[in-house]
Amino acid sequence: MRRGKRGPQQRRSHGPWVVDDGLWARIEPLLPVHERPAGTPGRKRLDDRKALCGILFVLYTGIPWQWLPQELGFGCGMTCWRRLRDWNDAGVWQELHEVLLAELRRAGKLDLERAVIDASHLKALKGGPKPVGAR
Repeated sequence: MRRGKRGPQQRRSHGPWVVDDGLWARIEPLLPVHERPAGTPGRKRLDDRKALCGILFVLYTGIPWQWLPQELGFGCGMTCWRRLRDWNDAGVWQELHEVLLAELRRAGKLDLERAVIDASHLKALKGGPKPVGAR
């Protein structure tokens, strides 16, 4: 699939997995806080912003988690995968979705005139046709 040309203001000097300051300002308050007691031995926790960039890199490129290049500075793939899992369990993505929708509503840029509902996310209240062989 070919992507359209970008205007002068839309050119990126980095990959789409690099989180800019504006987006990070929206995401950071939604992330769970992990305090590390002073004097705790072991490695320091990877910065959340770097972990998010690693997550986005893997999701954008489609590479396996374990192949995340260390040279990018996003930590190891399994750390990023665990962070994605933990943030998902904490409801971060749903909350971010709601925050962004609220911003669009306030700005008058959310048009729900036409919308699609995916049946995998909504329960059929009156039921639907039963699969053959169901009892």
